[in-house]
Amino acid sequence: MTAPAPDPVVTQETGPVTGPGTRRRPKVVSLGGGHGLWAILRALRLLDADITAIVTVADDGGSSGRLRREFPLTVPPGDLRMALGALSPDDENGSLWGRAFQHRFAGHGVLAGHPIGNLLLVGLAELTGDPVKALDAAAELLHCDGRVLPMSCQPLQIVADVTGLDVDPSALRRIRGQVAVASTPGRVVNITVEPVDAPACPEALKAIAEADLITLGPGSWLTSVLPHLLLPDLRDAIAASSAHIMVVLNLEPQPGETDGFSPEQHLEVLSAHAPHCRIDTVLADEGSVILPQRLASAAGRIGAELLLASVADPQGAPRHDPEALARVLGPVVERLGRGDR
Repeated sequence: MTAPAPDPVVTQETGPVTGPGTRRRPKVVSLGGGHGLWAILRALRLLDADITAIVTVADDGGSSGRLRREFPLTVPPGDLRMALGALSPDDENGSLWGRAFQHRFAGHGVLAGHPIGNLLLVGLAELTGDPVKALDAAAELLHCDGRVLPMSCQPLQIVADVTGLDVDPSALRRIRGQVAVASTPGRVVNITVEPVDAPACPEALKAIAEADLITLGPGSWLTSVLPHLLLPDLRDAIAASSAHIMVVLNLEPQPGETDGFSPEQHLEVLSAHAPHCRIDTVLADEGSVILPQRLASAAGRIGAELLLASVADPQGAPRHDPEALARVLGPVVERLGRGDR
């Protein structure tokens, strides 16, 4: 007599999980940098997924900027460090190493302001001669639930054409560097990365080719999110991917970078810089969208479906809540795990 199939098991994190042999662990690739990528990675840790973070390497501020000037051939470690921290476990041992990795030296000496993790990543890169090996070694130390990769194995520079900085309001001025672009008072009309022919990290390209779900955003739109679509190898890999591609919009414009941007303008900027990249879903916080129908129309124009959900920090801070993101991403990950696109 054949035993009946087990009933689906429902968990808060992943939704329904069917019986043995009917589900595989989907591969999720998240692209971005900074606090936005941190939130997505913390959410994905709550789900049953194989996680890879692909991180921007154009940071030139703070500790990363100082290390970049001293070690010009080393990729800036700050955003990579944050991604590793996001994927570190919450148990006692993991929490200790995670806090140590993020700990910044105090005082006024040469180490002041440097996080331990930044120094360790630079040291590991020098020892191994390979930023990917350095990140894998750090991930092993932290017992990370996923892999962190740089978008390129060489440091990049953000370059923007900006108007509104001269007497002639239409005159273009070229601004270089992430910090300078993020803080310019003018209007950014075009953005690129240099070197323009920089190769993408081979392991990152492989992860994208094998992905079931690719997420882009949230984060600093022009300097953490958009750069992934400006590197030719990476943009082409995303365009060729059969994965479900989801863009996660910010909760509000970023002062100094996207002042005055509507949610629709965020999508328009992405589409203008990478018109051949398919987007399947646009996820936005329902409390942050004033004109949902207008945003739905903007998403439709690029072939995407709008998904509105409550994903903001319940305490009112302008940041995404990882647990809320996990509740929204869970059914998507589960569906992909069953082989449904």
